[in-house]
Amino acid sequence: MQKLVRVVIVGFPNVGKSTLFNRFLKRKRALVHSLPGMTRDQIETPCCLQDRKFILVDTGGFFDSQEEPLSLMIKEKAWKAAKGANVILFVLDGKRELLPAEEDLFLSLRKLDKKIFVIVNKIDTLLEEEKLVDYYRLGEEMIFAVSAEHKRNLEYLEANILDVLPFFESEKEEEKPLRIALVGRINVGKSSIVNRLCGEERLIVSEIPGTTRDSTDTLIMRSKKSFCLIDTAGLRRLSRTKDKREKAGIIKAKKDINRADVICMIMDAQEFPTHQDAAVARIAFSSGKPLLIALNKWDLIQKSISSPEEIRKKVYGRLNFVSYAPFLSVSALTGKRIIKILDLAEKVYINGCKRIETSRLNKFLALINERYPPLSKSKRRIKIKYMAQKRILPPTFALFTHSRACLAPGYEKYFINLLREKFDFWGTPVRLVLRRN
Repeated sequence: MQKLVRVVIVGFPNVGKSTLFNRFLKRKRALVHSLPGMTRDQIETPCCLQDRKFILVDTGGFFDSQEEPLSLMIKEKAWKAAKGANVILFVLDGKRELLPAEEDLFLSLRKLDKKIFVIVNKIDTLLEEEKLVDYYRLGEEMIFAVSAEHKRNLEYLEANILDVLPFFESEKEEEKPLRIALVGRINVGKSSIVNRLCGEERLIVSEIPGTTRDSTDTLIMRSKKSFCLIDTAGLRRLSRTKDKREKAGIIKAKKDINRADVICMIMDAQEFPTHQDAAVARIAFSSGKPLLIALNKWDLIQKSISSPEEIRKKVYGRLNFVSYAPFLSVSALTGKRIIKILDLAEKVYINGCKRIETSRLNKFLALINERYPPLSKSKRRIKIKYMAQKRILPPTFALFTHSRACLAPGYEKYFINLLREKFDFWGTPVRLVLRRN
């Protein structure tokens, strides 16, 4: 398989790297904020410009700051991305003068012997282009004056980038990776799990709450199958969050759940299940996505105090509304059972995609009507004439009756559990819709 070219966007904080990243993709993939330091981990995704396909990478800003405790780690990750690039887009802020530190960075990038495009962003008018004279002291023949926010001169920039990109020839349509969103409250080890599955320190990990601000996609291969791990910002109440960038990350994380095929909810083995864990589980349940639960930091549990079965009962006792989700105890530190996350994710996704023939459903229904007659909220019996599956992800079934009454909540849960056991819908929510015939 032909390896895709990597185009990496680098520069200081708040110069508009993420805005430019989104413009190339023609969608809002990277989180953009007026405050600097929004992007910490590198964000990469396949991108197409006309007939050229490549990997586009957004990076955190090159800077040292006492206000940003992770600045050194962010800079190291950005530098590593630049080293692995085929093409570098060096972005500068046209609203201010060229900084000496930016000149030093450019000289360092030049030593990498990569194709570099110098892009001066935030140039909104022809009058502002006169300021470009200062930037030519970098020694580049071409300086690209653009406005990523207002789409100014982007077509010209794209045309020049296309000239240095090779054609990508694909023999067959590529199989889409299974997208797994890792969600949970802060500091439960989501990024550590992604790093363990990658076999390298791909994402920034620290004990500082809210380290991950924007969701990051990481593509991995296992047994010739591809998986996309979506690492999301830690979820907690917005009222408890003072940093506006973290608030934006939490909002983005909730939206990114919809991009996933499967949700892997991560909890901390030292403290579970908390009130916030329950809130995260409800978000996962409401999404209708297949779900699995992973209890991380299992290496810190004293086996003499709690058995796996006791812990499982404790989790399902507090989160009984997602008791359909398989439970897994893992350790990102030791790697114990981490790989099973991929196996379970694949299994629950297959279950969520199942379609059951109407004839089999109605044989099941006949048995239900005879042995466990349906009850309404008023405890009256309801005759369900027949049922049919209407959709998948989540599996949704229409029940046709003569009555306008709704099923009693307890009976509806009971009916779903029987349906799940009969047709193996473990790992996926199941929806029922009553229709009057």
